[in-house]
Amino acid sequence: MSSNVVISTRVRLARNLKDYPFPCKLSRQGREEVIEKVRDAVKNGNSVLADDFSYIKMSEVDPRRSVSLVEKRLVSPEFISNSEGRALLLSSDESLSIMLNEEDHIRLQVITKGLSLDEAYDTADKLDTLLDERLEFAFDEKLGYLTQCPTNLGTGMRASVMLHLPALEKSRAVSRIAGNLSKLGLTIRGAHGEGTEPKGALYQLSNQVTLGISEKAAIENLKNIAKQLIAQEEQARERLCKSLDVQDTVARSLGILKYARMMSHDEALSLLSNVRLGVVSGQIDSVSTDVIDKLMIDVEPATLSVNAGKALSAQERDETRAQLIRKTLINA
Repeated sequence: MSSNVVISTRVRLARNLKDYPFPCKLSRQGREEVIEKVRDAVKNGNSVLADDFSYIKMSEVDPRRSVSLVEKRLVSPEFISNSEGRALLLSSDESLSIMLNEEDHIRLQVITKGLSLDEAYDTADKLDTLLDERLEFAFDEKLGYLTQCPTNLGTGMRASVMLHLPALEKSRAVSRIAGNLSKLGLTIRGAHGEGTEPKGALYQLSNQVTLGISEKAAIENLKNIAKQLIAQEEQARERLCKSLDVQDTVARSLGILKYARMMSHDEALSLLSNVRLGVVSGQIDSVSTDVIDKLMIDVEPATLSVNAGKALSAQERDETRAQLIRKTLINA
């Protein structure tokens, strides 16, 4: 099943308002005007989505919560690097988010479970249409949607899938695959995007080409490549999981997670990755992939502190992380 390999799908659209400079050249007043225009377009738009969004002024957000938003992939690291004149519209279930005044005026994104590119794009397109009805986007007949970074010109769309690739990683096939993907207009990298190292065998596969191709063609291309990677990972897993050494590693990982009193972030992700492999291969039946996937987010440093309701030292995070994992696995 694709959900055994693909954890989530994300579709992001970049848009700019016609009568305003890009955020890098926008005054404080201009930033506030953009925020209010977009906020009004969402709030008063003819859609059931309108009432589901909460408004978050980034300059008023606790730093820990800001980092937690990045850890959950709801916003970009760049977005929280300077909170002045920036805001976030976030749906109650956190599946929809709109960053205001990041690199572009509007960065709207949709996150869905498993391999669900068509569904995610459909939702993003509806949200885009809702905004387009009340706002005038910067658009050129030849170039498409105008964006601050030329690599986003055209559709302004970045679609990605979050993949769990422990077998391909162990066989050191990911680097070879990455080289081949670049020729197809795709890229594979760490879970948090450009410049991040993969941890817990989590990788992000995304489209690179936005100019001269339609959104649906880009989605279809990404979907086809994702399915090929899923097939390769499943074949590699079948071979890998026959190894007694791998089975022992999976079992030991579950034991450590159930009983450890201290757990670093990197160790937690590595062990959870091993256990997830055990779950999808049928070796472990006491926990589901949904539980493991949620833990992989909840053990992140800032998210731990946010959920604890207070600042935690490094040692307190390691203690809290281990306690959270033990409690979750016992109640799974």
